[in-house]
Amino acid sequence: MKIGVLTSGGDAPGMNAAIRAVVRTAIYYGMEAYGIQDGYKGLVEGKIYKLGRNDVGQMLNRGGTILGSSRLKEFAQKEVREIAVKHLNNHGIDALVVIGGDGTYRGAMALNEMGIKCIALPGTIDNDISSTEYTIGFFTALDTAIDAIDKLRDTSFSHQRCTVVEVMGRDCGDLSIFAGVACGAEIVITKETGFEKQRVLERVKNAKAMGKRHIIIVVAENIVDVNVLAKEIEAFTLYETRATVLGHIQRGGTPSAFDRVLASKMGSFAVDLLGKGLSGKAVFSKGIEIDYCDIQEALNKKRPITDLYRYLEKLN
Repeated sequence: MKIGVLTSGGDAPGMNAAIRAVVRTAIYYGMEAYGIQDGYKGLVEGKIYKLGRNDVGQMLNRGGTILGSSRLKEFAQKEVREIAVKHLNNHGIDALVVIGGDGTYRGAMALNEMGIKCIALPGTIDNDISSTEYTIGFFTALDTAIDAIDKLRDTSFSHQRCTVVEVMGRDCGDLSIFAGVACGAEIVITKETGFEKQRVLERVKNAKAMGKRHIIIVVAENIVDVNVLAKEIEAFTLYETRATVLGHIQRGGTPSAFDRVLASKMGSFAVDLLGKGLSGKAVFSKGIEIDYCDIQEALNKKRPITDLYRYLEKLN
């Protein structure tokens, strides 16, 4: 068997550990491993090359993805995927392990329907793949956000400020809620909590009246313009307020131990599934334990809301 591996969509710390695990497990079983550069875009362009054990050495501690990544909307078109399938067939590649988010999963499902055996791994800092408890990269991104918020708190305390911090997560609030609890944020705003501006303004005003020296507000992206919110808070409460958007700094950096272990287990498990003749499957985690389900099921499953939301008001 010849197995290809690619990373697609936003990069996530731990992707390299998953790539390494796929390659070395394939070689362990006497298979051949091939890397595909720049995700589905590179697959369509035929950027495919053979990988050996040494090619994936010295990469466990590296962030990003050595294979590169991209987004290709045109991959939804069958004629574009047919080009990709042709390149795979030309290299004799029997199966693919794809690492990424929901868009990556849809691409894998489409290729699987065209006869290419595919296994999908959840690689995204947003933790927004509903079938898995944790995605590869989530906890590293969380550590980065926590480190940044802790530093902002130092300045916020020193200058008696209200600090509004925007955290990534696209349409999932997990990064914000985990970071908010871990950093002791006074207010956390996500899609799941809802956003009532007047309630936020009143809470900050009350905190100032009670003599609170500083306040941290964590906001998930795509909820509200944090710069505008900061100005509104300052005008309403007379609390000096600053906004900070953490942005893509959360995607980079050395992967945490958890992400390295999770990614390594998932990558090796994916090759095991292919070796058993399975395809069209998505690997998921229950804590550090892993299992699999159909890709379609992974995409359709309703995302449970983390129980951390129940603790917010009690802790603050």
